[in-house]
Amino acid sequence: MIIEHALLPVAPGEEEAFEEAMRQALPIIESAKGCHGASIQRQIENPTTFLLLVRWESVEAHMGVFRNSEVFQQWRSLTHHFYVTPPTVTHFEEPIRR
Repeated sequence: MIIEHALLPVAPGEEEAFEEAMRQALPIIESAKGCHGASIQRQIENPTTFLLLVRWESVEAHMGVFRNSEVFQQWRSLTHHFYVTPPTVTHFEEPIRR
């Protein structure tokens, strides 16, 4: 399991509309093969920045399977027109065990 970490820069004044679009978009991404849940949070210091966290089976499940699917096109049509610059997307391993 890996975690996708994406910083989403939303156009000023579009924050509420973006949040509404994300309410529709989260179930779409969660329906993708290899997805094990997603969440979105708004940054306090810069309220036009949102943090998307998605649990995937693997980087390939995200970058290969999902990005080349019809589900991604649905996701993209709901969310990507809000971004002022492309999102910064990285992947993290499972948490370090204590």
